[in-house]
Amino acid sequence: MVGIFLVVVLGLISIFLLGKYFNLWIRAFVTRAKIDPFTLVFMSLRKVNPNTIVDAKISAVQAGLTNIPTRSYEAHYLAGGNIQRVVRALIAAHRARIDLDWDTASAIDLAGRDVLEAVRTSVDPKVIDCPDPRHGRTTLDGVSKDGIQLKARARVTVRMNLSQLVGGATEETVIARVGEGIVSAIGSCDSHTQVLANPTLIAQTVLRKSLDSQTAYEIVSIDIADIDVGDNIGARLQGDQAEADVRVARARAEKRRAEAVAWEQEMQSKTQENRALVVLAEAEIPKAMAEAYLNGSLRAKNT
Repeated sequence: MVGIFLVVVLGLISIFLLGKYFNLWIRAFVTRAKIDPFTLVFMSLRKVNPNTIVDAKISAVQAGLTNIPTRSYEAHYLAGGNIQRVVRALIAAHRARIDLDWDTASAIDLAGRDVLEAVRTSVDPKVIDCPDPRHGRTTLDGVSKDGIQLKARARVTVRMNLSQLVGGATEETVIARVGEGIVSAIGSCDSHTQVLANPTLIAQTVLRKSLDSQTAYEIVSIDIADIDVGDNIGARLQGDQAEADVRVARARAEKRRAEAVAWEQEMQSKTQENRALVVLAEAEIPKAMAEAYLNGSLRAKNT
């Protein structure tokens, strides 16, 4: 009797659970999502939301993504990922014929990146202003070899590199590299007129440097949006150098004058010292004469 009772109880529980998820199973069955009712029951026991898994898998299967197992959905859900966003990204990549598998998409999502936005950027490239005006700078300032400052603004067209999105450098790195390349390209030009006549020389020089290496983006193009002539840095530096040379010359002249004054004072001191020696020598003469008289060495001659 006890065994029969347990079987009846387990049967009732199974019927209740299967009835609870019957509608979900019907949806999965008619859409060829291939999720059996017992799997739905076990999802609840594993604290997985069956509705989220069924909706995601139905969307994927209807889009032609039939090779993703149900356990992959569950694992990503338990890891705290956004299943719907990953599935939408995979569908968009599949329709755009972009090579993106489940493991890569889920890894991007778990890394905190918006995988759907990444796929959209791969399909529709985005434009980045260089420099970024949000950081307070509006131009990239470079100085050509003739000393003329040029102020440039560039627009960089990039698309997402999904294979390097995890661990790749971000947009800030691309902006910094492009800015550095533009300033370096301006500095390598012999004359500022050469840059003004053909600004594409800067873009071509920067593109040849493979600035998108190890980044999450692939640079499509670099366009010089604006370039203006700034200050004559070379003339200003020459003026500053000339002024510095004048100050150095004045300092050296002042040093020589001070040395001359010190030498003159030293000579005057030596003159006074010699005069004192002469006075001392003159003072010894009467004393010597007196001693000579006393010794009889010196006598007065009567005339």
